[in-house]
Amino acid sequence: MALTRRQREVLEVIRSFLAAHGYSPSLQEIGKELGLSSAATVHKHVSHLVAKGFVKRGWNQNRSIELVGGSEAADAIPVRGTVRADTAPRLVDTTETVRFPGAGEGAAGALFALRVEGLGFEDVQVREGDLLVLEGGREPREGETVLAVLDGPASEVVRWTGGGDEREPGARGDVAVAGVLVGLVRRYGLS
Repeated sequence: MALTRRQREVLEVIRSFLAAHGYSPSLQEIGKELGLSSAATVHKHVSHLVAKGFVKRGWNQNRSIELVGGSEAADAIPVRGTVRADTAPRLVDTTETVRFPGAGEGAAGALFALRVEGLGFEDVQVREGDLLVLEGGREPREGETVLAVLDGPASEVVRWTGGGDEREPGARGDVAVAGVLVGLVRRYGLS
């Protein structure tokens, strides 16, 4: 799940405090570090981090905030922008991230996500609102699924069939690979 900017800041304060002191910060200490005067506001942000699986805390205990596992922060990848079937990916400067388990385990290229807007990818079971998790910085291998940017510009999720611009399901013209598809994040229900 994606973290807001403030939730990432709270998580970083917790991480830094734990590393420096060996025990978790109080809500007041987190608030002081971030310039927040209300412990209730800090509690709300920590509760969101608990719900999203980044931290856990003991019930009715002071200084009981713990990071969950060792690699959750490394599993956070940036959401770099949006993609539509009828246009090339639109990259935007954002601080949004999404957790993708295993992202911190040394992928060859940089992982990033693009949010799908509009219709056009249904033939490959990709829906509006999904996040495509892509690995950039490497050439696709035969049989891998890629996000291809066609001349036009248009985008298509296709299975790579070899070198050059050969690909299925029969896109025309020049093609550039935006990234190799390694996963998809889909949320169900209301947020």
